[in-house]
Amino acid sequence: MKTDDLINLLAQDVPVRTRIGPALTLAAIGGILISGAVFFAAIGFRADIGSAMETVRFLFKFVVTIALAVTASAVVFRIGRPGVSLRSWGWTLLAAPLLLAVAAIIEMMVMPADSWGTRMMGHNARFCLTIIPLLSIGPLACFLFALRQGAPEKPGVAGAVAGLAASGIAATFYASNCTDDSPLFVLLWYPLAIAIVTAVGYVAGRCLLRW
Repeated sequence: MKTDDLINLLAQDVPVRTRIGPALTLAAIGGILISGAVFFAAIGFRADIGSAMETVRFLFKFVVTIALAVTASAVVFRIGRPGVSLRSWGWTLLAAPLLLAVAAIIEMMVMPADSWGTRMMGHNARFCLTIIPLLSIGPLACFLFALRQGAPEKPGVAGAVAGLAASGIAATFYASNCTDDSPLFVLLWYPLAIAIVTAVGYVAGRCLLRW
């Protein structure tokens, strides 16, 4: 049987479609709960969370991280179904980086140039590169387990997108602890941490999601 014929048959297979939807929904809920439990058990909110919530920079971090979590999760919900087009949904993944890029440009317009480097380096780079991947472990494992109920045509890509969704969830929790609120810091260090999780997801997807 040709690969295209097999994909078409799987695309018409009702049990695959009915299993993967609920499985991914449970994976998203479970991933959020696991990541949240680890976050509150290990670090929790920053000490000045009350006053931080009154600032635009702090709140904007959540706009970016939630946008990533939502758009990547939406793609994950489709990528496990063979034959389903991802073209339009794939473009939504640009929402978070575009928002962040615009915020960084505005930051550079309103802040003196000699402060850009300090704001970009921040004080929590090491924690950012450590905590976001650690908080992503639970959500990534949940998404990969759920995707095994489907039949992604490109296992590596499916794993990578699962990593994006997991890191979006993790980054949302971490943002409430991180005291570096400058978009310049977020632009540099958050994507690096997210890239680590995405790479792990890609490798794991190639190994675990083959069919």
